[in-house]
Amino acid sequence: MTSPLLWTLVLLQIVMGAFDTLYHHEMTERLAWRPSQRYELTLHAIRNLLYAALFLTLGWLEVHGFWALLVTVVLAAEVIITLMDFVEEDMSRKLPASERVNHTLLALNYGAILVLVVPVLAQWSKAQTGIATHYQGAGSVTATIAALGIIIFGCRDLLASRRVDALRRTLANARDLVASLGTRRTVLVTGASGFIGCRLVEALSVAGHEVIVLVRGASTTAFRPPYHIVTRLDQIAKETEIDAIINLAGEPIANRPWTAAVRRRILRSRLAITRDVVRLIARLERRPAVLVSGSAIGWYGLWQDEELTEFDGGKSCFTHRICDAWERMATRAERLGTRVVRLRIGLVLGTEGGMLARMLTPFEFCLGGRIGNGRQWMSWIARDDLVRLIAHIIVTPSLTGAVNATAPMPVTNTKFVRELGRALKRPAFLPLPAPLLRKLLGDFADELLLGGQRVLPDKAQLSGFNFRHETLREALAAIFGQEARVEANGGLLRSTAPERAATDIRAA
Repeated sequence: MTSPLLWTLVLLQIVMGAFDTLYHHEMTERLAWRPSQRYELTLHAIRNLLYAALFLTLGWLEVHGFWALLVTVVLAAEVIITLMDFVEEDMSRKLPASERVNHTLLALNYGAILVLVVPVLAQWSKAQTGIATHYQGAGSVTATIAALGIIIFGCRDLLASRRVDALRRTLANARDLVASLGTRRTVLVTGASGFIGCRLVEALSVAGHEVIVLVRGASTTAFRPPYHIVTRLDQIAKETEIDAIINLAGEPIANRPWTAAVRRRILRSRLAITRDVVRLIARLERRPAVLVSGSAIGWYGLWQDEELTEFDGGKSCFTHRICDAWERMATRAERLGTRVVRLRIGLVLGTEGGMLARMLTPFEFCLGGRIGNGRQWMSWIARDDLVRLIAHIIVTPSLTGAVNATAPMPVTNTKFVRELGRALKRPAFLPLPAPLLRKLLGDFADELLLGGQRVLPDKAQLSGFNFRHETLREALAAIFGQEARVEANGGLLRSTAPERAATDIRAA
C-alpha cells in the first residue's frame, strides 16, 4: 500500500492520536492514576496493541488470503473497541471540549483510511494465502516508530489498569476520616468539586452527615443524592441549621502563569465566595459554630530554611497578599459569633489532583528530577490527613485563628523527588533549571516552584491531632497502595497503610 494519500492520512492519525494520549490522557486527565477509569484504560491498551499490529503489518507486509481477512477483522475490532471506549468515557468522566473535537477528527480520519485500505484488502483476500515483505520507504519507517510508541503506551495502560485495586484501597474507608465528628452534623462545603472538597464531602456523606455542597455549572453533574446541591448561597433558607461551613472555593493558583488577568481572577474568586459565606452566616437564624476557611502556607512568603509556625509573620509577595486578603475576609464572621479557623494548607498529596498528580507522568517515564537547586522546602500533607484535620478542627473549640495544615516533617525538594522516584521505582535525575523556569513563569516560578516554606503544624499537634502519615515515605506508600518499609528506632519497620490507619482509629 504505497498510496501517498493513505500514508498522509496515517501520519495525521498518528499525530492526533499522540496529542490525545499525551495531552488529554497523561497531562490533563491523568487517566493512569484514576481508579474509576480501569475499564477505559483496558480498552485503550487493547486498542493500542491492535493499532501497533496494524501499523507494522501495513508498513512492512503484503498479506493475501486468510491473512488479509484477519487484518480486516482487526480493523473491524478496532472500530468496535473505539465505540465502546466512547460510551465508557461519556459514562465515567466529563470530557473536555478539545478531547471531544479530537475524537471526532480521529474517527473521521480513520473512516477515510478504511475507505482506502478495505478495497485493497478485499482484493488481496482473493489471492492465495501468503505473506510477503514490502518495504515502503518513509511509510515503513513512520509505521515502525508509531508502533513502538503505541506499544509502550499500550503496555503502560494495561499495567495501570492492573494497579487500580491498590489505588482503590487507598480511597476506601472514607467514613473513618471524619470519625471524630461523632453525632450527625450538617456541613456546608464550598469548592466541593475540587481535589480536597470531593474527598471531604465523600467522607462526610458515607459517615451519615448531611452535606450541603456549593457547586457551579457543569460540576453539579458530579454530585447525586444524598448531597443537597446549591449553585448560589442565597438559595439556602435562613432557617436552615448548619453546624459547620468549610470554605475551599477559589480559582486554582497553580494552573497557569500569573498574568495580570489571572491574578485578578485568583483574588476575586476567593474574596467573592468568602464574602458570600459571611453574608450567609449573618442571615441564618442559627449561626454555625465554626467556619473553616481555606488559605495556604503561601501566606508566610519566602523564608528559606527558617521553621515557621502559626505565630510567625508573613513576607510580602503575591501569594501572601492573596492569602492575607482571603483570611481577613473570613475573619469578619467572628463578629457574628462564629469561630473562624484560617486553614493554611500546604502541598496536598494524592493521585487525583494537586502537585503530586502533575509529577506522576514525567516521573513514570524517567523524566523527573529536582527543581532548581532542590534546596527549597516543601511542606506537604496527605489529602486524607487534611480531611481528618478539618474534622478535628470542627470538634475542637480551642482551635481558632490560623492553623497550619502540613505534616510535621517537611522535606527539601531534593528529598521529595528522591522519595517519589523510590516509590515509583524510577530514577529522578533530570533537573529543571531555575533560569529557564524564571524566564518562562516569572514570579510563579519563584514563589511556587523555586521558593518554599518550612512550615510546622504546632497548633494542630498541641490540640491533640495525630497525623497518620508523618513522613513522606509513609504518605507515598499509602497513596500508591504499596507496602512501605520505613525507618523507625534505628531499624526497619514493615507496615501497610490500612494497618496504620486501623491502629490510629483504635488509638483515637
